[in-house]
Amino acid sequence: KLDKIYEEIEKPIIHIIKKMQDYGILIDKKYFENLSKGYHKELDKLTDKIYKIAGLEFNINSPKQLGEVLFDKMGMKSSKKKNSNGSFSTKVSVLEELEENNPIIKEILAYRELQKLLSTYIDVIPKMTGEDDRLHAKFLQNGTTTGRFSSQDPNLQNLPIKTELGKRIRNGFIAGKGYKLLTFDYSQIELRVAAMLSGDKKMTQIFCDGKDIHSGVASFVFGVPLEKIDGEMRRKAKVINFGIIYGMGVSSLRKSLGGTREEAQKFYDNYFNQFSGLRDYLEGVKVFAMKQVYTETLFGRRRYFPNINSRIPFLKNMAERTAINAPIQGTATADIIKLAIRYSEEDLKNADLLNKAHLVLQIHDELVYEVEEGFLMEIEKVIKNAMQTVLERSYLHYKTNVPLIVHSGFGDNFGEVK
Repeated sequence: KLDKIYEEIEKPIIHIIKKMQDYGILIDKKYFENLSKGYHKELDKLTDKIYKIAGLEFNINSPKQLGEVLFDKMGMKSSKKKNSNGSFSTKVSVLEELEENNPIIKEILAYRELQKLLSTYIDVIPKMTGEDDRLHAKFLQNGTTTGRFSSQDPNLQNLPIKTELGKRIRNGFIAGKGYKLLTFDYSQIELRVAAMLSGDKKMTQIFCDGKDIHSGVASFVFGVPLEKIDGEMRRKAKVINFGIIYGMGVSSLRKSLGGTREEAQKFYDNYFNQFSGLRDYLEGVKVFAMKQVYTETLFGRRRYFPNINSRIPFLKNMAERTAINAPIQGTATADIIKLAIRYSEEDLKNADLLNKAHLVLQIHDELVYEVEEGFLMEIEKVIKNAMQTVLERSYLHYKTNVPLIVHSGFGDNFGEVK
């Protein structure tokens, strides 16, 4: 099995990844320069605000000094304020707990976000480009234990997407003259793979019917027709959908949903009563992992869990949670995406379009190409088809009722296409 993964999945894309790194993605240096100016100005304003509220100047980037200011000078109280070395903890979870009654905390969190964006991306990326103004980040095929890619110099896998300030960074990744950036991403790939591997009838049906998975799950869990599902019900279903495949327990679920532990327990139980195929599958993965000390993806890619039978509860629980997710994440964002890279390249070559489309980024379940403008529609069709048919085309010739759906978009920069 592992030989097959190397021969059929990993080896055929080594040259494609090398080519992607060598080609690089074009960076708009002027855009980053202006963004940097604006963000540094904002950072200075926040610094002044923090000094004013605190009543003194100190190094905001020093956890030690920040802790002393918040807990000693300003007298804040936190249930988990000490680190193991006896110093004050100022990690995000501690600060968020204090945010409600202390206006300085909001400013500190905003300061930290800006500082991280500047020091990790905005001030760094323009300096890392080659003479061609392109960023040639390294993409590592074996960079993670699940088999998915990691990247470094810089780490593009963590490009911010959640906040407006973070999203703006993507506008600085641009297409060259006469080209567009064309992106493809799998729709809810991990949940589709969960339905596929578990064979859960209800979940499979939702995907087969082309319904929204979160609304569909909410309909079953709350016992309400699809058209009566409101935003809050869908939100709760979304939390549990993603939580469950990451091994989330009742306590974490309660934290994410709000409400009482009893409500969370009821929701959790009801979810698994409705989706019993998924429940049995996840339990089966756990039992298999405890016996074999590893899990396998659909294609047989292994991940080992030496702590799964540990006598230390914390280590055992962590290993169990990770083991539950490994086959799903490894199949979705390692095996499937790597096969998609391979087949897209092969099909572009067969269609004589390989010199018109260049793979420039791979982020999680997404592929980004720089494409000659006149060939956009042709290339979009070829790649989308390759990505949606990877399973039956693979050496497993895997047939499933759960369709793989790919969304695509194009624009002059990476922010525009999202």
